[in-house]
Amino acid sequence: MPNFCAAPNCTRKSTQSDLAFFRFPRDPARCQKWVENCRRADLEDKTPDQLNKHYRLCAKHFETSMICRTSPYRTVLRDNAIPTIFDLTSHLNNPHSRHRKRIKELSEDEIRTLKQKKIDETSEQEQKHKEINNSSAQKPSAEEGGEEQDEDILPLTLEEKENKEYLKSLFEILILMGKQNIPLDGHEADEIPEGLFTPDNFQALLECRINSGEEVLRKRFETTAVNTLFCSKTQQKQMLEICESCIREETLREVRDSRFFSIITDDVVDIAGEEHLPVLVRFVDESHNLREEFVGFLPYEADAEILAVKFHTTITEKWGLNMEYCRGQAYIVSSGFSSKMKVVASRLLEKYPQAIYTLCSSCALNMWLAKSVPVMGVSVALGTIEEVCSFFHRSPQLLLELDNVITVLFQNNEERGKELKEICHSHWTGRHDAFEILVDLLQALVLCLDGINSDTSIRWNNCIAGRAFVLCSAVTDFDFIVTIVVLKNVLSFTRAFGKNLQGQTSDVFFAASSLTAVLHSLNEVMENIEVYHEFWFEEATNLATKLDIQMKLPGKFRRAQQGNLESQLTSEGYYKETLSVPTVEHIIQELKDIFSEQHLKALKCLSLVPSVMGQLKFNTSEEHHADMYRSDLPNPDTLSAELHCWRIKWKHRGKDIELPSTIYEALHLPDIKFFPNVYALLKVLCILPVMKVENERYENGRKRLKAYLRNTLTDQRSSNLALLNINFDIKHDLDLMVDTYIKLYTAKSELPTENSETIENT
Repeated sequence: MPNFCAAPNCTRKSTQSDLAFFRFPRDPARCQKWVENCRRADLEDKTPDQLNKHYRLCAKHFETSMICRTSPYRTVLRDNAIPTIFDLTSHLNNPHSRHRKRIKELSEDEIRTLKQKKIDETSEQEQKHKEINNSSAQKPSAEEGGEEQDEDILPLTLEEKENKEYLKSLFEILILMGKQNIPLDGHEADEIPEGLFTPDNFQALLECRINSGEEVLRKRFETTAVNTLFCSKTQQKQMLEICESCIREETLREVRDSRFFSIITDDVVDIAGEEHLPVLVRFVDESHNLREEFVGFLPYEADAEILAVKFHTTITEKWGLNMEYCRGQAYIVSSGFSSKMKVVASRLLEKYPQAIYTLCSSCALNMWLAKSVPVMGVSVALGTIEEVCSFFHRSPQLLLELDNVITVLFQNNEERGKELKEICHSHWTGRHDAFEILVDLLQALVLCLDGINSDTSIRWNNCIAGRAFVLCSAVTDFDFIVTIVVLKNVLSFTRAFGKNLQGQTSDVFFAASSLTAVLHSLNEVMENIEVYHEFWFEEATNLATKLDIQMKLPGKFRRAQQGNLESQLTSEGYYKETLSVPTVEHIIQELKDIFSEQHLKALKCLSLVPSVMGQLKFNTSEEHHADMYRSDLPNPDTLSAELHCWRIKWKHRGKDIELPSTIYEALHLPDIKFFPNVYALLKVLCILPVMKVENERYENGRKRLKAYLRNTLTDQRSSNLALLNINFDIKHDLDLMVDTYIKLYTAKSELPTENSETIENT
């Protein structure tokens, strides 16, 4: 559907022009200025939201300095942009004409002033036009100085049309390869015998389309010199970057339309030998569905401060998101990267206080806390646990071998044995009770790994047997035993709390109230750490004895103590100082960081959900906690009265009406728009990373990201192709991609000929 310009005497619409069209701002003061300058009386009684949704002004009504072209396919206004260029007098020449856009009456003085201004502008333009013509006559070969093009677009020549069709074919092939996860290169250079030419995947698909009778490609191929590349690597890279930007822009457009969003990053991944951070955005779309979409990779930086700057710059300047509307940030990272991402979070919080730092709903709290512990032994132990889990999931035969060992060990407790076997077939390392499971499974894991390594019947190949030996050595190290026992006991205080955070909306609400009790328990542990650690160390020693593991300190510590006769530090004292104390201290601080006062206030606002209201006997006080989001509300002055009506609506509902139990259900109520403040609050609460995505259909971004990484070899991964593959269902505009390529990489005045596109194959 085309956008029509709302300015008087302006007949432009989006289907007839490549001009940008801008929505009226939601900010009441700026919106009022726009309306005043338009001089349309019929717009004065409309709210900023109505104007933002239904009315646009084209770029011709703004000074050039007010418009930012961040790229050829994206044009935005400056934050303080006000339209000032209007034709308010031309309709006076035909007073009997009927106008769809009625102009506010002007006084005679105003009309006279406007007419004189128009005459002056016309004279000035004519003078400039003469100067330009004179300059062009004197310098016929000079390049254009970047003047804005005329509104009239010249028809394309035959050569230009053929070039656009040719580029469109190339883009179609690249998009196909991205969606089907086909790498551009088909063979490694050292795999091809000398003297034998084998085309890569991209060239092979090109040849296939040429042989299938595609006339544009065939003509270009026939006129290309035999010693040149048909489509160079440089050109492929340029086109892939454009594909990536256009696909991402489709998602980000929806994010901007929804206004509020949260940023989530997943674990650091290796892409062709370089570390990258996957970035996802969470927002509520126009159909009131909470979505979590993948928007791209950010190169990872070792320096935390540099990473924070680049993170912010990419999101705001390159991707064009306004961080003023960011209401949450969460970073899922493996052990060792956590401290750096906390620096990123704190720097963003300094600039944007409402971008709350939170836990992510897709990660269990206990695993989140364990990964953030700044103790090397913990990082090593977590890596070992992941490797053991991945090892047994390599084949059904390995899982069956583990099942058999569990069956033998749990003959006297078949129910627990059956439960453990079911757990082993899942990705149990991400569970709330992962460390309890590991302690129960440890004997079975050791026996199974040892059996695979020492199997004399040669059932396993050397690779599997060797890997089993390495993992068996890792899990039978006393340092590993002490670490998992300490983590199991410390995190037992947060297990129920974390489980509630991933439960129903009411569980999340009541969990916020229980945080004080959790912190009180952990502080008590810290005050009596000698007593608690004594029990933990005894448990670890007993487990090591059961597995016939020798109790010893890490080699690094033993070497440091050699020759130091004064050292009286025992094994128990060593692990208390280097493991138990820093772990408990860190977990207390981390809980305070991710459950800040602002975050807890936000969770208290979940009493807006009718089922939570019901559990509280409709005696709630959301208004006090909603103050932090007051600036996000459309009508903050009526919040108190609206909340009262909202409570009354559900308190006196019919007997056959059930209370909505989630934000998702509340947002999909047919009359939710009659409660604009409640509606706005629910949308903001919904996007907080700690809230789970109720409808799994809209959690595609993370699942597809994991699938791409799982199915693609590290050296074949591409950040450009990854976005195309993960977002394969997002619509794409081939014409836009072609036009963007021509604007960026081809001179407008001289489109490439058949031979100029190619680059010599050196």
